Amino acid sequence: MAPSVPTPEAHEAAPATTGFWALTLGSIGVVFGDIGTSPLYAFREAVHAAAHGGPVTRDIVLGVLSMILWSLFIVVTAKYVLLLLRADNNGEGGTLSLMALGQRALGRRSWLLLALGVLGGSMFIADSMITPAISVLSAVEGLKLVTPALADYVVPLTILILVGLFSVQSSGTARVAAAFGPVMMLWFTTLLVLGLLHISDDPSVLAAINPWYAIQFLFSHGTIGLVTLGLVFLAVTGGEALYADLGHFGRKPIQAGWFYFVLPALLINYFGQGALVLANPAAIENSFYRLVPEIMLIPLVILATAATVIASQAVITGAFSLVRQAVQLGLLPRFEVRYTSEAHAGQIYLPRVNRLLLIGVLLLVLLFRTSSGLASAYGIAVSTTMVVDGIMGFVVIWKLWNWKAATAAAVIVPLIVVDMTFFAANLLKLFEGAWVPLLFGLLMAGLVWTWRRGAAILILKTRRIEVPLDDLIKSLEKRPPHIVKGTAVFLTSDPSFVPTALLHNLKHNKVLHEHNVILTIETAQTPRVDVAERVRMEKISEKFSTVRLRFGFMESPNVPKALVIARKLGWQFDIMATSFFVSRRSLKPSPQSGMPQWQDHLFIAMSKSANDATDYFQIPTGRVVEVGTQVII
Repeated sequence: MAPSVPTPEAHEAAPATTGFWALTLGSIGVVFGDIGTSPLYAFREAVHAAAHGGPVTRDIVLGVLSMILWSLFIVVTAKYVLLLLRADNNGEGGTLSLMALGQRALGRRSWLLLALGVLGGSMFIADSMITPAISVLSAVEGLKLVTPALADYVVPLTILILVGLFSVQSSGTARVAAAFGPVMMLWFTTLLVLGLLHISDDPSVLAAINPWYAIQFLFSHGTIGLVTLGLVFLAVTGGEALYADLGHFGRKPIQAGWFYFVLPALLINYFGQGALVLANPAAIENSFYRLVPEIMLIPLVILATAATVIASQAVITGAFSLVRQAVQLGLLPRFEVRYTSEAHAGQIYLPRVNRLLLIGVLLLVLLFRTSSGLASAYGIAVSTTMVVDGIMGFVVIWKLWNWKAATAAAVIVPLIVVDMTFFAANLLKLFEGAWVPLLFGLLMAGLVWTWRRGAAILILKTRRIEVPLDDLIKSLEKRPPHIVKGTAVFLTSDPSFVPTALLHNLKHNKVLHEHNVILTIETAQTPRVDVAERVRMEKISEKFSTVRLRFGFMESPNVPKALVIARKLGWQFDIMATSFFVSRRSLKPSPQSGMPQWQDHLFIAMSKSANDATDYFQIPTGRVVEVGTQVII
């Protein structure tokens, strides 16, 4: 997950300007929200599955607890904290960053890595809908322990909280984020204290640190053991966030927050829940909330709700960040991006994405109605992302770190096997909820495939009628049209051919500006591009120049701001005497497009829904001239 608070732009010189422990506190507030709320439901759901309707025995409690502990050690600590946090793409982490890093390591575009990146990103978006639903539901369900009469209010109150959460996204999260760290510190401290208070209920629970209890339970319970393992996985959901948020806080603060505070708090709380259930098996009804006396239930429900809202906020802003990266990488059409902070460029709000997420979250709450019902859907989404991260991580370790293939395999393959075991275990819940993220992932993959395929076909179609720029310049030198004052900037994806808007301007207006700039905007395979590498200019004739602007896939392409750099490089222009010419294509389906008819219509619909290029590139609308063209694809 990649929440945009605080942003990488704001922390370019983080070690110099921000204290190490301040960054560590920030990471506790943002990075660990998801995994930090897992004690609300993970142990309870796993034990319920292991008991399978029977009594809760000592072997079940120690087996489940041992699996949870060793999952935290292997999946989160070994794979993410110690290994993948070192695989940074110019300081950034996350599935799409890892995909771009792998592409760079191979020195070419790999369809396998692209497919893995799309799959991982799709499952993250699914996770962004499931996390708010299951987290807030599990917190509010504590009200049922206060009095059974409140049971009917759990779903309505959950919906109210979620609607409120999504409604405030448009105003930005900077103010709320300032409280994330202290609230989550209080939350983890509470987990720690509650666990410590109850370990004495049955100190023999500490025997669960022995992995033999996990191995014995798993291999002696057959299918039930595998089903239980799928629910044990709930304890590590959110572990991928440690890597995704690498660019926001840095490797060492995240590692410090995990080792010195978060991991001990989680382990001790799980031990406390285990000891409580060993002493009183009936407490498994809701082993987390049973850690406190009834008089403390309401304060704990309020704190848990605050913690789950923070965890939800993190994945929502992470979804905004991921979708923007996908757009920059050409995987999706342009979405409207609003900036909610003048201080932090990464504080963004995507209205359409926000609406779709809210609809998805509310449907999940109404469909499943309990956190137990959502547990099956949750595991499959995160386990898929973790398998994807492991496979792409192997490519990076082997090719980019220059490890021998055998050495890289010896390190990463056992971790991938563990992830795939979790994936298989969650797949057993296919008809109980796991189908939801799988269906969503399939739909997202279909959209990405349609967009890339349609865009490729569109480029081929327009290429057939395009004229090489050099040929046009030679023709204009022989028969010059009427010259008008000012500068014309023509946006195009390929500067070697004449932009469609330029051809139509010559054809219909029969004029040429005294200065013409062929502008190309490129997205690099790195999160950010150094300012010195932002602009490349080349004068190709007396009246024509080419300008290339390069942006990283986590940057917002601001054309006017970048052109200020061009001015420093010698391009003398007045923005008030400059016109930006943009082509607006009207697409019509064709029986010979190369795609099925349904895909033609889907691509056209996606194109129509795309945000205007002028808005997306932040070009002043008063200086834009749009030229319409009709293209049959």
